[in-house]
Amino acid sequence: MKRWFHRVVLSRLWLTFIVMTLSFFAFGIGTLNLFYLLRANSSLLLDHGWQALMDGGAAQLVELLTNGLLGMAAYLVFKACEYRLVHWLGDPRDSH
Repeated sequence: MKRWFHRVVLSRLWLTFIVMTLSFFAFGIGTLNLFYLLRANSSLLLDHGWQALMDGGAAQLVELLTNGLLGMAAYLVFKACEYRLVHWLGDPRDSH
């Protein structure tokens, strides 16, 4: 996967910029209000215990944690693209 990403995305500056933009939006959408939703879910589970778990609180918690992981993956893609573009822009020796 890493080789493919370097070969396909990072070798083309225009595609790197597009992927960076998309990952920026994916990170923003994936983490929007994530903290507040996790806090509300935690309060629900602590206040109502087993009944809240059976009513879908556990599934919701797994979904929120998955959103957090996907948001972090989008952030890593963003940072990789940012690194490539910043080094291309700032290094006069880089001719790509």
